[in-house]
Amino acid sequence: MAGTFSQIYIQVVFAVQGRQNLLQREWRQEVFKYMAGIIKNKGQKPIIINGVEDHVHVFLGLKPAMALSDLVRDIKNNSSNFINEQNWITGKFNWQEGYGAFSYSHSQIEAVYTYIQNQEQHHKQQTFKEEYLDFLKKFEIEHDAKYLFEWLE
Repeated sequence: MAGTFSQIYIQVVFAVQGRQNLLQREWRQEVFKYMAGIIKNKGQKPIIINGVEDHVHVFLGLKPAMALSDLVRDIKNNSSNFINEQNWITGKFNWQEGYGAFSYSHSQIEAVYTYIQNQEQHHKQQTFKEEYLDFLKKFEIEHDAKYLFEWLE
């Protein structure tokens, strides 16, 4: 019997609601591990998850039977609930609506991994807004600025 074989690598980027600096260094890795668990439990492959106080990069291998929008919805909903259950912040934690999704070939995995691994150093030189707009330009994604994330200026 013939099977389906694929290699789909996606980097997903999403931000904290209001672009607040709520993802604190002391518990951020716990959130990323929790997100990796969500991805694994959905039968997908987490490659690396990292970010800074106001946004996250999730790099994963996606099987074609899983809709990316469903997976991202579950990552965001479940991780928001997890953060709120831990009482790490005052008030309620939420992610902003929307996300960016960027696809890569197998030969780019190492470069993307390294880029995501070095987010803290990267954002000493470039803002999240600059980074995100660079992604949209690099991947030639048409967009209307009014539908982008809320930016802290």
